[in-house]
Parts: sequence; C-alpha cells; structure tokens
Amino acid sequence: MSRTVIRGGLVITASDEIHADVLIEDGRIAALAATGTPAAESWTAERTIDATGKYVIPGGVDAHTHMELPFGGTFASDTFETGTRAAAWGGTTTIIDFAVQSVGHSLREGLDTWNAKADGKCAIDYAFHMIVSDVNQETLKEMDLLVEEGVTSFKQFMAYPGVFYSDDGQILRAMQRSAENGGLIMMHAENGIAIDVLVEQALARGETDPRFHGEVRKALLEAEATHRAIKLAQVAGAPLYVVHVSAQEAVAELARARDEGLNVFGETCPQYLFLSTDNLAEPDFEGSKYVCSTPLRPKEHQAALWRGLRTNDLQVVSTDHCPFCFVGQKELGRGDFSKIPNGLPGVENRMDLLHQAVVDGHISRRRWIEIACATPARMFGLYPKKGTIAPGADADIVIYDPLAEQVMSVETHHMNVDYSAYEGKRVTGRVESVLSRGEMVITEREFTGRAGHGVYTPRSTCQYLL
Repeated sequence: MSRTVIRGGLVITASDEIHADVLIEDGRIAALAATGTPAAESWTAERTIDATGKYVIPGGVDAHTHMELPFGGTFASDTFETGTRAAAWGGTTTIIDFAVQSVGHSLREGLDTWNAKADGKCAIDYAFHMIVSDVNQETLKEMDLLVEEGVTSFKQFMAYPGVFYSDDGQILRAMQRSAENGGLIMMHAENGIAIDVLVEQALARGETDPRFHGEVRKALLEAEATHRAIKLAQVAGAPLYVVHVSAQEAVAELARARDEGLNVFGETCPQYLFLSTDNLAEPDFEGSKYVCSTPLRPKEHQAALWRGLRTNDLQVVSTDHCPFCFVGQKELGRGDFSKIPNGLPGVENRMDLLHQAVVDGHISRRRWIEIACATPARMFGLYPKKGTIAPGADADIVIYDPLAEQVMSVETHHMNVDYSAYEGKRVTGRVESVLSRGEMVITEREFTGRAGHGVYTPRSTCQYLL
C-alpha cells in the first residue's frame, strides 16, 4: 500500500475551507484530519508533501475540450498527449472531450475513433461527450447504448449548417430520447442559418477582417437560439446544458428558465470573462487569434457573466480549448474571416484565471472550486470520484500557491500552439504540484507525469438536476 500525506495546507472544496492534513492511500483519499491533531500526527507515509501556506484543492475538471478536432480543413493543434500535459500544468486533472459523429456514420464509429486518439496518450484522466451530427432512428437507439456505457451527454449544434448543424426537429427527437435514457443534451446555441446570411452579406461588402466575425455572430442570435433550445427542451421534458454562453441576453434567457424551475444550465469560458471584441479588432490580422464561436463580445457583457456565476444562473466555467496556431492555421482566413478556424487555447490557463477572479473580488474561493471542479463533476456524472477532497474520492489534488505571481505567455505555456490568448497578463496564484490518482504529475513546477497515466473514465448521468 502506497501512502502520501499532504500536511499543513488550507483544504478548499466547494463547501468547506479547513486547515487539514490529507492522507492518500493507493490513489484515493483515505482521510482528512485537522492539522496538528493527534489523528493527523499519527499518520505515517512514504511521501510527505509540505503544503504550509498553500491551498490544497481538488484537481480541476474541464468539461469542454477539443483535442485534435478536425475543423475548417485543419486540426486543433493539441493532441491528447500535449493537451492533457498542459492541462496538468494548469491544475486540471480531468478533461471531458468531444467525440464526433460524422454525417452518414454511426455514433459508435465516432466514439471508437476518439478512443483510439486518446488511448495511452493522456497524462490525466479523461471522458467523452458525443457530438450528434446526424439524428436518425439508428443514432437515437445508439444514444441509449452509449448512456449505459457511461457516455451520458450529447452535444448538438444550432450553428454550422452543412457540418454539425441539427434542425429543430432533429434537436427535439434527440431531446425526447435523452428525456427517456437520462442523457444530457449540450447545445451550441447560435442561429447558424441567419448567421450565414450575415456572413455572406458582410463579405460582399468587403468586410473581411477578423473583427467582423464578432459582428455577424450577433448576441441576439445567441439569445434567440438559447430561448429556442430551452423551449424545445421544455417540450421534450429534458434537461439542457448550454455551452460557451457569451452574451448577457443569453444569460437572461437562462435565468428566466431557471426561475421557472426548469433543468436548464449554462457554461461560460474564461475568454468571455477576460477578453472582448477589442481583441478581435487587433490590427495586422492579430485579431484572428481570438476567433472562436460563440464570439467574444463587447466588454459590457462581462459584468452579466460574472453576475450569472455568482447567482448560479451560470454553473460551470470550461475552456472550449480548441487551439489553432496563428502561422499556417489561423492564417487560412486572411482575406475572409469566415475561413479562420474557430477556437482558442486555454486548458492551461483556466484555474489561474479563475483564481485571479477571486483576487479581484468577482467570486469567492469556494465558488472558484465549485465552478471549476465540483459542479462540472456533478453535471457530468463524475462526483464524488472527481471534483472534491473527501474520503473515497480519487486523489486528484493540486497544491496551489495563492501568492505566487506569474505573467502568462507563449514563452512559458505548455500548450502546443504558437501564441497565448492572454499574452502579458499578470495573475496572482500558480500551481505548484499536482497529483492524479495519487501519482505526482507536476512536482514543484516540474512535469513528472507520463503519457498513458490518464485513464478513460465512464460517467453516470447528471447529478445536478433539480
């Protein structure tokens, strides 16, 4: 039996803060005891970690990543190996990535393809959602089988006609199925049919720069699609999780639905909390680095997102990590913003940026852990195995230095992409060490993990329903 003791830190979970020692046995948390008590002092272990003056927090759960995603004629630049290593550096110990069903193919084929991409490559544990691009009788039956196997969430798109798009009838059928099998529908809520009209008109006017990506993907079209998704879910009697909420009008739709007692949930991402259309408008095509969908919004939307996180009208902060290099990938859209691959890097930055939000007074320490660790684990059926520090949980633990200062930069990050979306940003707080199932993955700012340590983790159904 291998034993590790973490001594002297402030243990922070979504519900508690306590100066406690943590005993780890064989990859799981065995016990907690207040620091200095006879119980804690009696523990012996092969390895002792001194966390004095540090936070001891659960490993982050990033419920929205896209490693190796094919998009716009290219692929996301992080592999499962590089992406999960970068996640570990940033204090995230579980990712939920998206397996993709291609039109004309089965869900099983898509899932098998993504399992093959990830198998033996990951530095941390991982799970999958399923992107449903082709709703028909066969895929509806497959949804039942996947839920039984532990793939319990299905993403649909109201955007990207001709690629991922589902119409209202297809969405309703999938929602009706999930209402029966316990799955959770995740929705990319933008009116893609209307957006395509606006894209065509903008390009015809010669409006080709990256900033027009944000102007055509209007906040009202995010709000309209969010409202429509909520009503379809209501008709189906199904829960709904809206991904990457960026606009205050969309937050208002979620808040209204939740006030009515509906099982409707919302996720936002650090880019919407810390970046804006000012970045999209950067000169010399630099704005292309910030092209993602939903798009960055004017700064005034940020206050509504922070408020939504405080009031729990938004429950989760994920990254939608989908990096494309500026050279050779983002550049595909020079002269036509609609050809810029959509997505930006962030899996390594999320925990630090949200700690900065604690420093800045936007959220509390416990809310930080709630939106980054506990709620994503509960939302997607991983709790209490993941997302908390409690006896029986996996020993996914981060030793976090709340006073260390750092400057975010492409020079120091570990994501496989040639720019940082937060270049030059000063933040307070930094990951010092990371344990994944009791194994040291980051040891005092040195990577000591390995590809293949991370294991595929089946999930139960949503544990967050009203």
